[in-house]
Amino acid sequence: MPEVSPRPSSARRPDSSAVKAALSITRWSSALARTIDVTTIGARSGRAHRIEIWFYRAGDELYLTTAPARRDWYANVLVHPRIIVHLKNGLRVDLPATGVAVTDSAQREQVLREIVDELRHPDNRGGVQGIVGAADDWIAGSPLVRIDLDDRSLSPGDRSAKR
Repeated sequence: MPEVSPRPSSARRPDSSAVKAALSITRWSSALARTIDVTTIGARSGRAHRIEIWFYRAGDELYLTTAPARRDWYANVLVHPRIIVHLKNGLRVDLPATGVAVTDSAQREQVLREIVDELRHPDNRGGVQGIVGAADDWIAGSPLVRIDLDDRSLSPGDRSAKR
């Protein structure tokens, strides 16, 4: 089975407080702060594919999603769940992880409503309030993947204290 592996330069242990800070996005975070690269293994090709994408926080978890559409990266995660999250804005670190497709309808609704509500919030600095669309559309047609970092100590943790 193909495996995604980080570049050799990321073999050193990253500064955990800097990683947590980079992953601790809120509605006040800029579009740049939300932007990462993710490497997946192609569902059919078996080759590594790297894309640029926003990541999101809902509750204490990290997620990948987009506006409703079919996405190759999602198809890749369904077949090969091992991914690499590449932080690249201010901190350059490759984080091995597992992408877990969220398919439970109640969980999808809860997470996607939180994400869409945050994107549409007037204080959101991502600049997409007017183009996000309805939460119901996202729930019906958006891919949703939870990011489980291999090193869970790097996860940003409890978000309630940061609101």
